[in-house]
Amino acid sequence: MKEQVVTSRGARRSATQQKGFVQRPARRGGGAPAARSIDFSPRALFAYVPKALKFGLAILILVTLIVGYRVAASAALFQVQSIDVTGTSRTSADEIAGLTRRATARTGVWRADLAAISSELSRLPGVRRAVVTRVLPDRLRVRVTERTPIAVVRTSAGHFVWVDEEGVMLGEMKPDDRMPAFFIRGWNEEGGEDARKENLERIQKYLELVHDWDAAGLSQRVSEVTLIDTRDIRVQLAGSDSQIEVRLGSQDPGTRLQIALQALDTYKQTPRGSSITYVDLQTGRVVIGFSSGSRSAGEPAPSNAPPASTENDAKPKSAATNSNTRNEANAAAVNKSRQKEQDPRKASAPKAAGPALRFR
Repeated sequence: MKEQVVTSRGARRSATQQKGFVQRPARRGGGAPAARSIDFSPRALFAYVPKALKFGLAILILVTLIVGYRVAASAALFQVQSIDVTGTSRTSADEIAGLTRRATARTGVWRADLAAISSELSRLPGVRRAVVTRVLPDRLRVRVTERTPIAVVRTSAGHFVWVDEEGVMLGEMKPDDRMPAFFIRGWNEEGGEDARKENLERIQKYLELVHDWDAAGLSQRVSEVTLIDTRDIRVQLAGSDSQIEVRLGSQDPGTRLQIALQALDTYKQTPRGSSITYVDLQTGRVVIGFSSGSRSAGEPAPSNAPPASTENDAKPKSAATNSNTRNEANAAAVNKSRQKEQDPRKASAPKAAGPALRFR
């Protein structure tokens, strides 16, 4: 009987290794294995640098960047060489370019405060908005949005000044400017927020009047409108009727002006037509005033004339117009320079030429 001998795994493995064993030559220089070599990359080296040295290096880099920026910004390369201004017609482009150049004389194009320059240019009388942009290395571009003149104001000094829809004065009217439909009188020239609100209300009322009177074909007969009080609208007529004031009040200015002009055209055909100084419709009826005297009792009213009352400026007014004494005094001051001759005739107290014309 044969004995079976079982060898252990370790013995089998050593036997196998001895059977296929290959001896490899040793590395020259006796160096360590490749797995243990040191990594010489910058990231690895930076990890061995102390934290204090890292902080100092960061500060040095920051200071270098700041100094380099200031040197580059102040270099002659970025000094303003040209300024392009667009969008100007009434505003002086040279004035805008001059203000922009002075604002960038020290900073140059690179460091120019564009927002501050734009704000300063927007405060010019004729400029609504200004946008300044850089064109590196040495140019600036200014785009201007101008204010649009829509009305002419007659100032207390007698000057005629353009204003826009916000009531901002834009400068005096030039001889070659296109004449507006009529002028505005009664402008608040004091300045301040209250004056601005009052003038804005006057501009809005003016635009309403232009719309209504243009539609009715009446604007050409108006020289100026007095808007000291927008609830007491007064009109100075143009042409041969320049000495006549029409007092409209606050309601239906378009309708009232049309009725006043119809009555005026009719009564101008009478012997006293040249003495008419005002037509008053504030109380809802047509009242015609003369420079002196009044219609005589034996003078018939024209058959085609609308009903009206006549009054004498030199005599006491009727109850319908006593409340307007202050307004009539103002009108007399306006017409003082235009009235050179007075009618020497005197007559009795004013009488009505017919029943009053009322409308609502």
